[in-house]
This record gives sequence, structure tokens and C-alpha cells, in this order.
Amino acid sequence: MTANEPFSRRVWHCIDGKTKPPGSLGKLEGLAAQIAEAQGVLRPAMDRAALLICIADHGIAAAGVSAYPQAVTAQMAHNFLAGGAAATAFARTLGVAVTLVDAGMREPLEHPRLLDRRIGAGTENFAKRPAMTAEQCELALRHGRDLAKATQCDALCLGEMGIGNTSSATLLAHKLLGLPLAKLTGPGTGLDAQGVAHKLGVLERAAARTAARLEPKAALAEYGGFEIAMLAGAIAGAAESPRMIVVDGFIATAAALAALQLAPECRGRLVFSHLGAEPGHGLVLDALEASPLLQLGLRLGEGTGALLAWPLLRAAAAMLTGMASFEEAGVSGKLP
Repeated sequence: MTANEPFSRRVWHCIDGKTKPPGSLGKLEGLAAQIAEAQGVLRPAMDRAALLICIADHGIAAAGVSAYPQAVTAQMAHNFLAGGAAATAFARTLGVAVTLVDAGMREPLEHPRLLDRRIGAGTENFAKRPAMTAEQCELALRHGRDLAKATQCDALCLGEMGIGNTSSATLLAHKLLGLPLAKLTGPGTGLDAQGVAHKLGVLERAAARTAARLEPKAALAEYGGFEIAMLAGAIAGAAESPRMIVVDGFIATAAALAALQLAPECRGRLVFSHLGAEPGHGLVLDALEASPLLQLGLRLGEGTGALLAWPLLRAAAAMLTGMASFEEAGVSGKLP
């Protein structure tokens, strides 16, 4: 290995020189290389993660596309603040700081630990009209970018909450990738077969309002949620520094899809934490040629999958910073 070699080759030379058969640590080796290349060093730091949860209401909930009432969005915001949600329990266990953001709940909630970045009192019902204006979309993207830049961490985990947001993510995937709605539409919070059929009908009528394919900002304005647009902005903002961005489930992946179409250079910073149970999630991951780290049947959101993947990022970095090489350990390497 020489200083004149391309950095990516130097990283892989370092990984393959560790005391293990080449490739024996599977996906962790590619993750280690991704972290090292993002930070531009052979001994990357992966010491601190942060979780950003953006919360907003969706007008499409009025069309009966969720198994839960819209009031649950605000109720869950209270639960996050009290530390009683899955994401906050996981974050507490893992020592991860949580930032909670009101991106646009129907009713404002004042709390010292809830950041007010409200774009509006929930989006419009996109079955009938655009979810938000172009100006609101730009503001959400800008807020997300600023939030990410202000968050100090080695890895930014992305989470969300908003009743109706699987419908938003489904239409974003449909309009940005051209994937069929019938394959993308799933149970979300737990709809039965009849509920999924109703949801599909609503989404088909909503999709018919606009052209078959849309540019990312147009898709976000027509069908997005304030929290999804804010997460897309956060991805773009975080990618401007040498940080990893840990994408959660279907909703956060839809935000990542929009961010990648807006700023393709973000790709090297994205870690897709898991393959969720929502059918659209796997389809979007396949379209992005993304290989998720975990497959646990999750479909909760909130950043739970991203948090569960955080220890894997730490372990991947430790491969480069803590493992000895064959030469250092006095262990015989692979025979030629």
C-alpha cells in the first residue's frame, strides 16, 4: 500500500489486511469502507449518534387510509416527550440524543424539548389538492437542512411520526420511480385487506390528479408530508459534512429517495438500516440498489430501525480502529 494509491483501494487494503479471512465480516466490511471514505481517514471515528424525529399531520388521513385516528400524531408526540415511545426507549438504552421537531402537527404543542418548525397545521388532503405549496416545501427542506447542520454527531439517525404518512411515502415512490401503486400500497399501521383495498383506491384517485412522473420538489409538494420534506432536507444538510446518515423505514426511505434525486452526491453517506415489512419499502430499496443491514420485520418508524443499526456502525468503525493486521498480530496471512 502506498500513499499514491486511490483512497478507496487503501481502505480495502487495510480491511483485507485485518486478522480475518477476506470478506468474512460480510456487510460490515462494506460499511467500514463507506464510513472511512466518508470521513477520508483510515481510522474513522464513530462515537456519537443523534436521532432526529420530525412529526406532522397529513390531510389524507381524512380519507380513511390509516387504522388509527389522526389524533394519535399529537398523542405520540406527548409520548415521545415523556420518553415512553419505542424510539425514545431505544435511544435511552443506546445513549443517543433525541431531537423532537414539530414539522406541522394539526394543533401546536408547546414544550421546552419540542422544537417548533411548524410549516402549517398539517398538510392538505392530497386526494383533492396539493399537500402543500411550493413555498412550504422549500421551507420544510430548508428547516431540515438547518436542523441537520446544527446536530453534532458522527451518525444522524432519521425518524418520523405522522398518521397517514405511509400513503404519502407510497405516492412519492410511485411518482418518483414509476413503481405501480398496487404493489407499493400496504397496511401501514395495520389495515386489514379491505382497508388496504380502500387505501389503494384513494391513492389511485390522488395519483390521477398529476402527471405519471414528477420531479422531486413537485412530488413532495403534491403528495409529501411536512416531516418527509424536512427529512429530505436533513439528508442534504447532513451530507455536507463527513457524517453518516442512517435511514429508517419506508417513510424515511421515501425522504431519502427525494433527497437523492435532488442531490445525488448524498448517496455515499446513506446507510439503509433495515428492510421493513411494508411492501413498498423493499421495492424502493431495490430501485435504489440499497442493501439494508437488518431484516427484523419492523414497520413502526420513529427511527427505531436506524437506532438498532447504530451499534453496527460502531462495530464497522472498530474493525478499522481496533482490529490488528496480520503483520501487527504476528498471524500468518492467506497463502498465495
